[in-house]
Amino acid sequence: MVSKRHNLENGSNYNNKKIIHLKTPTYQLVLSSIFVALGVSLSIFPGAFPVGPTKVFPFQHMINVVAGMLLGPLNAGVVAGLIGIMRIGIGTGTFFAIPGGIPGAVVVGLVYKYFVRKEVAGLTEPLGTALGALLSAFLVAPAIGAAPLQPFLGLTAQWQLFTIFFLISSIPGAFMGFLVVLALKRRRIIEGN
Repeated sequence: MVSKRHNLENGSNYNNKKIIHLKTPTYQLVLSSIFVALGVSLSIFPGAFPVGPTKVFPFQHMINVVAGMLLGPLNAGVVAGLIGIMRIGIGTGTFFAIPGGIPGAVVVGLVYKYFVRKEVAGLTEPLGTALGALLSAFLVAPAIGAAPLQPFLGLTAQWQLFTIFFLISSIPGAFMGFLVVLALKRRRIIEGN
């Protein structure tokens, strides 16, 4: 007969509900694969919509929040990078998908792991995305030879325009991710802290 303590240590029943422990490499690999598949399939339907030279995809940022909290900064960054690469490959993303996704996932993972062990850490995702906007404006756009952006809302500087475009995607996506994590913790599907 298996003891109750053994069950609790190995991801078992807690008040007749299964709690997922995400510490083992197998769980992290499986969960990472699910997040990548979800990100790529959501980029097809409902899809991303073009804003300037970017394709706005809030579901990327939702996945960044959930992955950053459940997988940590490194694995969440890898998930965001793989989603970006696959979106570019199937035509639902641009080269800006990689710097637009990875920093947000890493920031959420770092904030959740080291500073705030609550769901509100997911709302820091736009900070990382703003960093990605700066990387896009100063490094990626010149490297791929993107033409200067047209003025938008009275803004003319390329870094300002990329920041606006990326935040149009990031803010609703971070809020959706916050709600997903909140729901998963309330239902005790994942561990609450």
